[in-house]
Amino acid sequence: MKILFVFYVPSGGVETLNRQRAIALKNAGIRCDFLYYSKRRDLMNHEQSKVFITNNDQEIKNILHREKYDAMVITSDYAAMERFRNLGFKGKMILEVQGFGPQSVARAQLQLAIPFVQKYCDALLYPKTPHIGVIFKEFFSSTPIFAFNNCFDHNTFTYQTPKKIDTPIVAWIGRLEDNKNWREFLHIGHQLAKKRNIQLYMFEDPSLSTPKERKEFIQLKSRLNLDKHVHLLQNIPNNQMPGYFSRIGDSGGFLCSTSKVEGAPYSLLEAMSCRCPVLTTDSDGVRSTILHDQSGKYYQIGNIQHAVQQGEELMDNASLRQYIIENALLHLKSQFSHAQYSQHFLKMLRTIGL
Repeated sequence: MKILFVFYVPSGGVETLNRQRAIALKNAGIRCDFLYYSKRRDLMNHEQSKVFITNNDQEIKNILHREKYDAMVITSDYAAMERFRNLGFKGKMILEVQGFGPQSVARAQLQLAIPFVQKYCDALLYPKTPHIGVIFKEFFSSTPIFAFNNCFDHNTFTYQTPKKIDTPIVAWIGRLEDNKNWREFLHIGHQLAKKRNIQLYMFEDPSLSTPKERKEFIQLKSRLNLDKHVHLLQNIPNNQMPGYFSRIGDSGGFLCSTSKVEGAPYSLLEAMSCRCPVLTTDSDGVRSTILHDQSGKYYQIGNIQHAVQQGEELMDNASLRQYIIENALLHLKSQFSHAQYSQHFLKMLRTIGL
């Protein structure tokens, strides 16, 4: 069986998901190809899959005619279902939502998707994100809905013994945009830096930010006297991230996720797999991953002092820290395996007639 996965750009969590599920589904006898409309950077993490970069109708038509896919999974771009039908695609169409940012945006976008789903869609897929599930059930009562966790290979993306670092590292991963809430991270870092010697690592893709946001970032970083603490790490290849996460964990630090709303962030799973504990907002899509004081920690969004308190407990309470690290690994292995994902995916395909 052959499936084409479609998304706007090869970046962030969707690209990570695509690489992971290509491996999981290959083991189940499914060949996965990928179509991205554009590539904003040279760095590409896909290694073994067939990847197409085009937004040209004729080129896409040629690909569809030549490859004859049994199904297509379109992430976010609901209007593409009509486009691909018009370009001759005759297989099953699955609309996947990994997240649309703020809940108000998700609701507005999925309301616009209603006529496309009703006319062209064979199934809806999401990774157990609670607010997406609520909207799906409200808007799409006659379309089959499937919810299961994304997959993660903890054997490949795993802890590496790093050089020992004495200064704790507090890390953040995201885009310099409002929903990722980078301002809050700087304020948390500012409060922590007043009390102890720390480093702040910020991993980002500069192609996905606006000049205005970057200017505001530079200004706030300077105003909070964080220039000597913040290390901006841009476009780090995914295969180098286990080394960074391992270093952050071994330094006594943690990954801090400040997002307002998330679909199913991979960065948390990656950190957990490398023995790096996680402090996060309750950004909805993280609930399958983080159980408070079990597989990570939550803080109240907007409450800087609460974030600092929880972060300091992660750094200073050695027994709790060790318990969270070990339990996070067990949770990851039991709930996000490749085998589980392929079983759920195959069941979905059978249900819609493949």
